[in-house]
Parts: sequence; structure tokens; C-alpha cells
Amino acid sequence: MNPELQDGRVEKAESIKRGIYILPNLFTTGSLFAGFYSMVASLNGNFSTAALWIFASAVFDGLDGKVARMTGTTSKFGVEYDSLADLVAFGVTPALMVYAWALKPFGRVGWLAAFLFVACGALRLARFNVQVNTVESKRFVGLPIPAAASMVASTVLLFYHFEWPSSFKRLAIIMLIYLLAFLMVSSFRYYSFKDPELIKRQPFGFLVLAIVLLIVVAAAPVVMVFSIMLAYVLSGPAAFVITWPRRRRLEKAVHKGRETAHRESDS
Repeated sequence: MNPELQDGRVEKAESIKRGIYILPNLFTTGSLFAGFYSMVASLNGNFSTAALWIFASAVFDGLDGKVARMTGTTSKFGVEYDSLADLVAFGVTPALMVYAWALKPFGRVGWLAAFLFVACGALRLARFNVQVNTVESKRFVGLPIPAAASMVASTVLLFYHFEWPSSFKRLAIIMLIYLLAFLMVSSFRYYSFKDPELIKRQPFGFLVLAIVLLIVVAAAPVVMVFSIMLAYVLSGPAAFVITWPRRRRLEKAVHKGRETAHRESDS
């Protein structure tokens, strides 16, 4: 066995023996519980309830990291536990929900689409864990799996709200699942909302804007939540297209600089 790997396992075992942080891991457990209950609701045919519990899971998931950072209780155990809970709550749970709700009539194509969502979610989490210390904290590489699950949940609630026909539902969901799976493993950048400046003093207009946004969401919660999630899902590809000319100019400038340096070194 690799000595470094063995030393790492011994270090993790000793860390667990010394104890784990309760508060952030309780929030992670809450996220896992909400995801599991959502699966129970899906198995019982209560798909709107299942969608709501996915949102509850997302709330717990957002709180566990913030609580850990604010209280200085981050740990490797918490990171691993959070990833496992995310895979269940935001990978398996929404995939099972949409399969039972809309994809089952497609047969093999339907359950393969649901599995693709789970697999891409797992790959997204694995890549995040590997890149967590090397990627800018303000941006995610690829669509975060909680956002993908929330997009699925908001779509289910939207169909129940407008009572759209089943044929339209099936086609829209299978296209959405493939799109979200692709976005999770893509290299598109998404805002992470981890910027510490967000909780510091802001202009008065920001408070007014936040109040107006809350009023609009309260007036039509299902439609507005769906619109907000859709805007976030599309923000990655949109930012990629908008910044494409600037990146091309930068790449050309870097390439030209390398060619100039290479000619000067040859001379």
C-alpha cells in the first residue's frame, strides 16, 4: 500500500476519533432527510410535495456550509458527508421523481435519462471536491447539482400550477433532464453567491430592490421561482457567449506575446 495513502487514512481515523462538529453536520443531515422524504413522496405519487421537499433540502444544504464557515467548524468529514448527502438529495431524489412523474412511459430511454442526471451529478460533485482549492470561490465550474435539482422541482410545480397536458410534460422533462446533465459537467461558470461582500454594508437601493423582489415572488411564487431558477441555469451559457470575444482577444494577445518571445530568444 502507498505509505502516503496509509498515512492519510490514519490521519482521518484519528480525526474522527477526536470527534466531529455537530451543528453543520446536523444541517447536512436535515438536507439528507428532506431528500429522502421527497423520494417517499414520489413513491406515493405526491410529486408536488416531493418537489417542495427538494427545495427544503436545498435550504438545509445552503445553511450547512455557511454555518460551518461562520463558526469555524469546517472539516474533511463534513465535506465528504455533504457530498454524499448532495448526491442522494439532489441526484437520486429528483431523478426518481421525474422518472415516476414523466419519464416512465419512455421506457428504457426514460430511465437512462434519469440515470444520466444522477451520473452527471456525481461527476459534478467529484470534480468540485478535486478543484475546491484551485478554482475561484466566487464561481462554480459547471451547474451546481442543487441548482439542477431545484430547476427540476420548480418545473414540476409549474406544470401542476398551470395543469399542462401529460404529452407536453413528458417531452419538456426529458429535454430538460438532458440539458441539466450536460450543464452540470460543462465548463460554464456560475456565480456561487459565496462572496463575503454580499453580507457587508450595501447601498440603500439594494434593500429596496430585495423588498420588491420578495413582493414579486410572493405574488406568484411558483412562476417566479421557476423564472429565477431558469435565469440562473441559463446564466452560465449566456456569460460564456457574452465574454467570448474578450477571451478570444486575450488568447490572441497571449499567443502573439509567446511568438514574439520565441523569436527574440532565437535571435
